[in-house]
Amino acid sequence: MASFLSKKQKQKKNTTKLSDLRALGHDLLSSRSHVNNLPKLLSFITPTSPPQFVLESLLSLQSFFTPLLPDLPSSSSSTHSPDDDPELIYRTWLRSKFDELVESLVQVLLSPDSDDTLKEVVLDTLMEFVKLGNGGKFHSAIFHRFLRNIVYSTTSTDFLVDLLASKYFKYIDVCYFTYISLEKLAKTLDAKGISDDRNQSADVNNGSHLSGSMEQLIRKIHYIISHIPAFEGSVEKTDYDMWSGSSESEEHSKSQKAKDKKQKTEKHNDNALSAANIVKKMKLKFTKAWLSFLRLPLPLDVYKEVLASFHQAVIPYISNPVVLCDFLTRSYDIGGVISVMALSSLFIIMTKYGLEYPNFYEKLYALLIPSIFMAKHRSKFFQLLDSCLKSPLLPAYLAAAFAKKLSRLSLSVPPSGALVVIALIHNLLRRHPSINCLVNRVQQGDQDTVKVDPEAEVSTPDGADANVTDAADQSLRKPVIDPFDNEQSDPKKSNAMRSSLWEIDTLRHHYCPHVARFVVSLENDLTVRSKTTEISVEDFSSGSYATIFGEEMRRRVKQAPISFYRTTPTCLFPESETDFLGWTFQCEDIKRKNDNTNENGDMQKESDRSSGKRQRVECA
Repeated sequence: MASFLSKKQKQKKNTTKLSDLRALGHDLLSSRSHVNNLPKLLSFITPTSPPQFVLESLLSLQSFFTPLLPDLPSSSSSTHSPDDDPELIYRTWLRSKFDELVESLVQVLLSPDSDDTLKEVVLDTLMEFVKLGNGGKFHSAIFHRFLRNIVYSTTSTDFLVDLLASKYFKYIDVCYFTYISLEKLAKTLDAKGISDDRNQSADVNNGSHLSGSMEQLIRKIHYIISHIPAFEGSVEKTDYDMWSGSSESEEHSKSQKAKDKKQKTEKHNDNALSAANIVKKMKLKFTKAWLSFLRLPLPLDVYKEVLASFHQAVIPYISNPVVLCDFLTRSYDIGGVISVMALSSLFIIMTKYGLEYPNFYEKLYALLIPSIFMAKHRSKFFQLLDSCLKSPLLPAYLAAAFAKKLSRLSLSVPPSGALVVIALIHNLLRRHPSINCLVNRVQQGDQDTVKVDPEAEVSTPDGADANVTDAADQSLRKPVIDPFDNEQSDPKKSNAMRSSLWEIDTLRHHYCPHVARFVVSLENDLTVRSKTTEISVEDFSSGSYATIFGEEMRRRVKQAPISFYRTTPTCLFPESETDFLGWTFQCEDIKRKNDNTNENGDMQKESDRSSGKRQRVECA
C-alpha cells in the first residue's frame, strides 16, 4: 500500500506545475484552513526536485514559519495527552513539520546533485532559522545538527564549509557555537575508544590504521576548525558583529515577547549571549575545541598541517598555552620531520610561557642529520636552531657538540647546506668564546706537544732526498684519531671539546666557489672580531642548487679561462694515435698479442713496448 502511495505521489509531482506551487503557498499564507498545503510543499524540498520547485516551496514555507517560530514548543515536548489544548496539539504538529523542513534543507545542502546557487539560497534560509528559531536568540540545536551532518557526510563538503566561512564566520556568535559543536563532535569520536591507540609507540602512524570513515570525520573537523578566523580584542571591545543580534532579530524578538513570566529569563539569556560575554568565553571555547581535536588520532597529513601553523593559529589564542605541552613534547619526541615542525611551537612555549623541557637540546641534537638539509621546512628549522643556541648560559660542552656535529655534516650535505653550517658555526664561535679552542686544536704527541697545521708546507732542502723529507714529515705529523663520536646521541658524551673543526678547513678546497669563499671570510671574521657581527642565518637557510647557480650566473667574471690547446682541435683523438698519451689499455695489448702470431711476433711486441714508453716520456 505504501509503495502504491509513493508511486502516486511521484506521478502527482511530475504533473505539478510551478504555478500550482505558487497557488499552494498563497493559500497557506492567506488562511489557516489551508494548513494541509504544508506537507505538499514540504514534499518538494528534496535534492531530486527541480531547483525552481525547491525555491518556490522554500519561499512559501519560510514566510509561513518565520512569525510562528517563537510560539512553537520545543522538539522534546512532542508527546501530549488527549486532554491537552487543541491549540497546543496544533503547534506541536507544526513543530514536527518545521523539524522536517530543517532536515530537508540539510539534505539539499549535502547532496552532490544540488546546484551551488541553490545551496547558497538554502544555507541562507537555514541560518535565518538559526537566528530566529529560539525567540530571537541563536538556535544552537539547529546549528549543531547542521554541523554534525556536515562532519558525518559521506560526500565532499568543502564548498559548503567555504561558503559558511565566507558569509557567517565573521560573526562572533557563529564562531562561538561552532567551537561548542566541534568540541562535542570531537569528544564523541574520542569516546569510541579510538584515542587508546594514541599511546602506542608509533603515535603519528596511528592514522594509517584508522578506518576510512573515521579518517574522513577527523579531516572534516580539521577543515572546519581551521577555517574559523581568530578573534582578537579585549573585553572592553564589544562592537563585534553578531548574527543573532542584528536589528531585524531585535525587532522580531520585541514583537514576540508578550509574556511577563519569561521576561527575567529572556534578560538573563540576552546577557549571557551578549558580545562582551562571548569575548570573555571565546578563548575558553577555543581551547576546549582544539584540545578535544588534538586528542584524536590525527592522520599524518593532518598532523603536519596542524603543526605547520600551530604557532600562529593556535598558541596565541589559547587561554593557557602550557596545556599544549603534552601534545608538543609528544610530537617533538617522534623524530624526523614531525619534530622539526613541532620545534617552532615548543620553542615559543618554552621561551614565552616558561615550559621546562630538560631533554630539549638532546632531542635537538638528534635532529641534526643529513636529510634535514633537504627537508621542506629546513629554513624555519635553521633559524630556530640558531635562536636556540643563542643563550649565553649554554654550557661549553653543548655548544662544542653542536659546532662539531654541524662541522661533520658539512662533509655530506649540498653546497647550500654547507653555507648554512658555516654561518651557524660562525655564530657559535662568536657567542661562546670558550669553544674557540676547536679552531686551533693542539694535539698531544708521545713526548712533545705538536700543533697540527694541515696547510703547512714542508720545504725540501737542496740536495736532500725526498724520501727522507717525507719520513721526517710523517714523524712530525703523527696520525691522530678524532675523539669526536659522531654516532653518540648524547652531546655530553660526544667528546666534542677534545676535537677540532678540521672539517671546516677542508671546505676551503670545496668544489663550489661560494663555499670556499665563505670559509675564507669566516677565518677573517674570527681574526678581527671587533669589526664583525653575527651572520643572519635566514639569508642562507632557504638556499638550494638553483639559488647558488643563479648567483653564479649573475656574477661578473673578471678573468675567463682560456683554451688549453694552442690551436683549436678538429677531433677528439688524432687519427695517428689509438691510445691516450701515456696510457695503454690491457685489452688492446691482449688483442695485439692474438693478432701477432707470425714469425716476427716477438719483435712486434718489443716495438710496441718501446713505442708506449716513448709516448709516456713525451707526455711527461
